[in-house]
Amino acid sequence: MQMSASHSVLADQFGPAAGTARRIKQAVLVVLGIAVLAVAANIKVPVPGSPVLMNMGTFAVLTIGAAYGARLGLTTIMGYMIIGALGFDIFQSSTAELNGIEYMMGSTGGYLVGYVMATVLLGALAQRGWDRSMVWMAVAMLIGNIVLYVPGLLWLGQLYGWDQPILAWGLTPFLLGDALKLLLAAILLPLVWKLVGDARR
Repeated sequence: MQMSASHSVLADQFGPAAGTARRIKQAVLVVLGIAVLAVAANIKVPVPGSPVLMNMGTFAVLTIGAAYGARLGLTTIMGYMIIGALGFDIFQSSTAELNGIEYMMGSTGGYLVGYVMATVLLGALAQRGWDRSMVWMAVAMLIGNIVLYVPGLLWLGQLYGWDQPILAWGLTPFLLGDALKLLLAAILLPLVWKLVGDARR
């Protein structure tokens, strides 16, 4: 596979491909993506000893990025962030008392920045065909997770101090879960591509 060539993404394979109808399709995908992100963020599991919960948000972020491509993925994740910033309870630990900008400046703030960066990265890699191979999709997910964690850990260190166990709080408890989500995405997206190809034969 030529990894540097330009490819369409999964979102391009369904519905209208041009004109106003395509714009409507994209708007629907953005709304659907925001809804998926909100639901996934609330599928969460407490991690003992860490102020950050493990959830399906990272899986949704990276998968949407790969399925939508960089531009539509960025529009979707920024729509999600804007709705959250307005105070709607769509983040993993937001509440009626802690939401909006105040929540976004808390312990998960750096990870939210990482969400945006990782979405665009996965979209760009998908546009190079990385989502059509299990191996390359796994590599893309691994890189995406790294890009997501870097601002998350930097923000935790800034917020709580570097004398605190930052890696134990914000990285090591999530490695197993992220490995499972990586494996799931590496299987899921190439499988969808195969089904799309089979349906067109």
